[in-house]
Amino acid sequence: MDVTLIMVRPFKISDTQQLLEIYNYYVLNSTATFDDVPLSFEMFSDKITRINADYPFIVFEENNKILGYAYGSKFRPKPAYNKTVESTVYVKHDTFGKQIGTKLYKELLNLLKKEQYHVVLGVLTIPNEASIKLHEKFGFTKVADLKQVGFKFGKWQDVGFWQLNL
Repeated sequence: MDVTLIMVRPFKISDTQQLLEIYNYYVLNSTATFDDVPLSFEMFSDKITRINADYPFIVFEENNKILGYAYGSKFRPKPAYNKTVESTVYVKHDTFGKQIGTKLYKELLNLLKKEQYHVVLGVLTIPNEASIKLHEKFGFTKVADLKQVGFKFGKWQDVGFWQLNL
């Protein structure tokens, strides 16, 4: 009997290589991130270890393969922003349509509520219809539209902010 093992679980250091592969695909092929050179294992490991030390960080795993991840992170460094968090979700590029992003976001928002964050911000390069739909599904509303603030792939990119008050 074939049994598919699916779970959303906390990030483990041993996940780093699989997460890096997911992330670097987006570095090279999309404007979802404004990094324009693939991150090394060391750089990525340092980044996610720092985030994991202070914020919820989860992965979506199916049959021992990570198909997506999500985390909260610091919005801005001033103390007044301590209860505001930026959310991040990445889904492996060839696994869309399985509701992985939805499952990750549902759990991430629950964890952020438990930790008593007040505001969650989704910061999206636009256009990005799939990510916009995901955020709006959870009640985020668009609160800002920044024009031509990032430069990638030879053109200026717009960024939108979506906000959810927990």
